[in-house]
Amino acid sequence: MTRINRRDFLRLAGGSAMAAGVSGFPGLLLASTRKVVIVGGGVGGCTAAKYLRKLDPTLDVTLVEAKTHYTSCFMSNEVLSGDRNIESITFSYDDLKHRYGVNVVIDNAIDIDPAGKQVRTAGGAHLSYDACIVSPGVDFKWETIDGYDARIAESVPHAWFAGPQTVTLRKQLLAMPDGGRVVIVAPPNQYKCPPGPYERASQIAMYCKHHKPKSKILILDPKPKFSKARLFRQGWSQHYGFGTDDSMIEWIGGKQGGAVSALDATSGTLKTEGGDIQGDVINIIPAQKAGKIAYAADLVADDWCPVDKRTFESARHPGIYVLGDASSAEKMPKSAYAANSQAKVAVAAILARFAGEEPGEPTYVNTCYSIIAEEHGISVAAVYRLNDDGDMITKIKGSGGLSPMNASAEHRKREVTYAHSWFQNVIDDMMQ
Repeated sequence: MTRINRRDFLRLAGGSAMAAGVSGFPGLLLASTRKVVIVGGGVGGCTAAKYLRKLDPTLDVTLVEAKTHYTSCFMSNEVLSGDRNIESITFSYDDLKHRYGVNVVIDNAIDIDPAGKQVRTAGGAHLSYDACIVSPGVDFKWETIDGYDARIAESVPHAWFAGPQTVTLRKQLLAMPDGGRVVIVAPPNQYKCPPGPYERASQIAMYCKHHKPKSKILILDPKPKFSKARLFRQGWSQHYGFGTDDSMIEWIGGKQGGAVSALDATSGTLKTEGGDIQGDVINIIPAQKAGKIAYAADLVADDWCPVDKRTFESARHPGIYVLGDASSAEKMPKSAYAANSQAKVAVAAILARFAGEEPGEPTYVNTCYSIIAEEHGISVAAVYRLNDDGDMITKIKGSGGLSPMNASAEHRKREVTYAHSWFQNVIDDMMQ
């Protein structure tokens, strides 16, 4: 038996700079051949796979993922501005396989048997487990907008899963004439990456300002407010004339008729509560729910997966842990960094369970950067804990916070640098 070394503990708990993880990690590693099957090769799944193997190399860890490579949603909006290409946010699973010894199975998980403790794949595999982690991300509620479905989304992209549709949307922006209109349809709460639609508008405006300055970006939003709204409006005002008659970006919220009910894809017309609106490029981000495997495995209640907030173990089926966007985590946003934090909490809980110990007292962290212009970044950060009853995740008073409204130009510029470093740090932490 070998103790968890200090370096691994600090990496897992996040150290002083990344207050993610738990207080009270299990002190011993087990000499065992216990099996953990992880469904979903995004941030939550990869982080869990890596740290399970780092902290107990005797574990048999299998990661099931349908795609051969991981393409990061965070920072994917920079593909739309032209600051990145899709290859720069696409990563191999090779390090997980060869450096950490994770069994990576490229296949679709289609069912989980909690009684028999098996994950079944489309390719016919039956993978046994002692603990199962499910990190399936989100799926769309296509029925909420008439005329919009998965088939139409190939030409009217959502681009909410980074990859081919991100490239399609970029090509559409390149083909749009100067003076064209881009319409972004934002989703209702809850959805992954709350600031994402508004950073997307910013990144598209960055491109248009330099290459198609007569163009406009219209955000149709069913919500009365949105994440980091004051900071976004301030940045839009500074760089894109927001609030003036010549603004490049316009936001129409729910109270102003911004909710979209239907799409006519042939004419490029959206039906809203405020009337019909046409766009040269239309980007619809639909309402969201837990990913498909969560439904197949009976892990869902009211669109999302209820979990024990101390461990992220499913409230419906013991032995299955649900991470990231698909889980119900109260005040924690559905973000990549939150999934990374939750994965470490779940890993600690699983190792404690295998050791016959109680899980420690968890803390969780979230950080999110948004880039509004070339030298204008903003961020939000918070640390979370369980409430006294242990049934709700709440923000620790005074932790984190938003970028200051009165920040200097130099501060905003540094936040862009921090955003790019943060991106690489998360990728390194989850799979490299």
